[in-house]
Amino acid sequence: MAQPLWQKADSKVDARIMKFLAGADVVLDREFFLHDILASQAHVQGLARIGVVSHDEAAAIARELNVLADDFRSGGFVLDDRFEDGHSAIEARLTERLGDAGRRVHTGRSRNDQILVATRLWLKDQLAQLAALNIAIARTCLDRAAAESLPLPGYTHLQRAVVSSTAMWFAGFAEGFIDNAVRARATADWIDANPLGTAAGYGVNLPLDRQYTTAALGFGRMQVSPIYAQLSRGKFEMAALEAMTSALLDLRRLAWDLSLFTTAEFDFVSLPAEYTTGSSIMPNKRNPDVVELLRASYATVAAARTEIEQLLSLPSGYQRDLQFSKGSLFHGFTHGLSALELVPDMLARMTWKAERMRAAIEPAMYATDVAIEQAAAGVPFRDAYRAAAETAASAGEGRSPESSLAARVSPGAGHALGLDELRARLDALAG
Repeated sequence: MAQPLWQKADSKVDARIMKFLAGADVVLDREFFLHDILASQAHVQGLARIGVVSHDEAAAIARELNVLADDFRSGGFVLDDRFEDGHSAIEARLTERLGDAGRRVHTGRSRNDQILVATRLWLKDQLAQLAALNIAIARTCLDRAAAESLPLPGYTHLQRAVVSSTAMWFAGFAEGFIDNAVRARATADWIDANPLGTAAGYGVNLPLDRQYTTAALGFGRMQVSPIYAQLSRGKFEMAALEAMTSALLDLRRLAWDLSLFTTAEFDFVSLPAEYTTGSSIMPNKRNPDVVELLRASYATVAAARTEIEQLLSLPSGYQRDLQFSKGSLFHGFTHGLSALELVPDMLARMTWKAERMRAAIEPAMYATDVAIEQAAAGVPFRDAYRAAAETAASAGEGRSPESSLAARVSPGAGHALGLDELRARLDALAG
């Protein structure tokens, strides 16, 4: 490992302790490295604006940072255990190439605001991907809802309850994922604050042009207080993971439905072959493993959020505990996005088994229709309810799933799905 940035004449470096201190940091920093380089470029330009480095030095540093970014992308530069972390790797590379000019790059900043700004930029990218995937899932659901409306039993308490439809099922999840996209965008706006220039949490004795770096890095606002910049670490990461879990919570319920609907007992749905696997011992089995792991994905991301929350039992100011938040954040978003990425194609290609669904709609499932009709004719609802209960076994006489759905005219119900309204919301999000 290269000499630590903090090493001084009286420092004693123990290899075992350094290994523990660094942990997986240098590996995790590969995820944030290009964002760290981008923030370093803005920081150096800001230093040039106040005369701390010359414009020639700033230009040379910017060129070397661009070369470093290209080398990193191509594999010509590998961030590995030669370095304590990504921040030290940037400074080491610049010092190697530019000498004293490279040694000036860290003026007025700390590794604390370096990781804050790199993580914040990374999170903005991740939340944009999250919003886009939510939009893609919602669009698939709306397309399926508009394309066909097959009778489907509606369940409460996992018991057959009323007549529903595949279009209602898809429309419900479409609206859920539209809301999830809205939440992802709102969270991105909330965390869109520039912490660069807050240093170790108390500012520096330089007139840093923080408004410049805010604009240069594309932030919506400057995070004014250096102390709050440190207080927001973990808090902003938790909010981003909460936006992810919002989507995965809906995905968990969707996956639960598909887990049930693909059983022999229901047999309402057939999944594309590549979304199922075989048993290692039972030749007759095809298992919905993808659906089951999609269902489990909420737990993985919720655990990442909880791990960060448990780290935050801290006083104000930076504490090294916060280093462990990077792994949780990276793992949570990487897993969550990979799960959501599979969903649009799966939903587009799954097929409904119309005959099996129709056969599962029994006469008693029309009893609610009977009660509502009697109430609409003037019978007090509770009386109509009791009368319908007594004749529930014959409630389906003269009725069909299609007639039940056609009579369901309340907004959002079988005959008034509101797909145009949902499509308008989605189109407004998609821009």
